[in-house]
Amino acid sequence: MPGHRLALLVDSMLALPGCLRAAAFWSLVYSYCLLCACTALIKLFCSLLLRPRRTFQRIPREVTPGCLNDPFLGTHCYVRIKDSGLRFHYVAAGERGKPLMLLLHGFPEFWYSWRHQLREFKREYRVVALDLRGYGETDAPSCKDNYKLDYIIVDVKEILDSLGYTKCVLIGHDWGGMIAWLIAICYPEMVTKLIVLSFPHPTVFTEYILRHPSQLLKSGYYFFFQMPWFPELMYTVNDYKVSCLLHYRLYILLQMSCYFFSCSLYRSHN
Repeated sequence: MPGHRLALLVDSMLALPGCLRAAAFWSLVYSYCLLCACTALIKLFCSLLLRPRRTFQRIPREVTPGCLNDPFLGTHCYVRIKDSGLRFHYVAAGERGKPLMLLLHGFPEFWYSWRHQLREFKREYRVVALDLRGYGETDAPSCKDNYKLDYIIVDVKEILDSLGYTKCVLIGHDWGGMIAWLIAICYPEMVTKLIVLSFPHPTVFTEYILRHPSQLLKSGYYFFFQMPWFPELMYTVNDYKVSCLLHYRLYILLQMSCYFFSCSLYRSHN
């Protein structure tokens, strides 16, 4: 019955005029955001009661995990693009001159998420796993407005030019999938093949999550990240336990503080 009632509510929202539909949608979004925040607060208070000393304790991680310097994965490279002046880090495998395969990671990841693909496809492609702006060893602007999708799409286009290519096989996962969709829409001549993992086409995403309550729950973090500073705080509780991150990811997050900048990506696209 609750699912049926929600479906009726969604149908009513979709029947509204554009401005009212947008207002109804964001009212629902921020109501759910408030619910997520209350849930997170309860978890924080429980942690403070049960483990007051460990709640905000962080273990220093200054030694680079050996897996990040594995030469069999590829060569670490940097490129500074003209439009923004930002320096981007990427790992490349495969011979120059082969067709380009460009890999865009999701949240809260970086180039190492594509380690298996770097090994697998380097025989046929020049494989490039990029650290998006704000992640890994790529520069991280401090202003939230610098993480708008328009800027990130231009980043990818200019990096493609800097690599000496005009087109590529474009692969994106999670938030990188959203970027891949938009690049294919805005610059179809750049994309010979498009592969997107764990992100639907942007034109159907909003309606889908409204019509499927289970997906709305799974996407709760998206709405939670609309809040200022609180998501970053929760990210660090109990030595980043909430993220269930592996050691190599924790090292990158702590060195670059990119948990703050990656949250800015979500706030810039509300």
